[in-house]
Amino acid sequence: MLSTHSIHNAAQLTELIHDVGFLPLLNSGIGGFSAEELVDDECRYVVFPDGGWDWPLWKWKGEIVRDGGCVYGKFFDSKAGFISTEWWPHFCNYRRGMAPAIEPASIEETILMTLREHGSLITRDLRAACGFTGKGMRGKFDAYITRMQMSCRIVTEDFVYPRDRHGHEYGWGLALLTTPERLYGPEACHTDASPDESLNLIMTHLRNRLPQASDRQLMRMMH
Repeated sequence: MLSTHSIHNAAQLTELIHDVGFLPLLNSGIGGFSAEELVDDECRYVVFPDGGWDWPLWKWKGEIVRDGGCVYGKFFDSKAGFISTEWWPHFCNYRRGMAPAIEPASIEETILMTLREHGSLITRDLRAACGFTGKGMRGKFDAYITRMQMSCRIVTEDFVYPRDRHGHEYGWGLALLTTPERLYGPEACHTDASPDESLNLIMTHLRNRLPQASDRQLMRMMH
């Protein structure tokens, strides 16, 4: 069972991610199993009377990915969340095992080759580098990126924020995308277990940590 104590900062959230192994950012459909539900009220989204906003949880993402040894991306039912580096090899093994192979000369291969060439790119620049520049191309390209995150081919390295004329960061931040092999090393994406063995290990772990969740809920998250 996850701790019922409220999370007040990025360090506490990082510790929880390493403890549980997997943590969706927002509502996962499993009660109490998301960063949004576990953080203290003061760390949740708030809109000010002047139209400004603050969301400490949202701002922690970059720090957790950079310094906390946690993998971030759209991993859970095409929604964002964190995975500890301890469990990443099994998660990656299972997801890649169930995903279609990357075909030569496919759009997926072009995206991966572009990232390998540049190291990392924000989504907008990656989209342009891959030639998705016409009308309506943004949505189509984003769908490819989401699927490639779900299959553990792409992860978020950090978040890039624009700055105003005073040098202050603003906005929601732009995801800086890369491959997990570049960010964590090829060995971090490998395990000697079969994909089914990796899934069984993950499910056993999550059943112990989330007794309130049904197998159907857990499998929906894993798929």
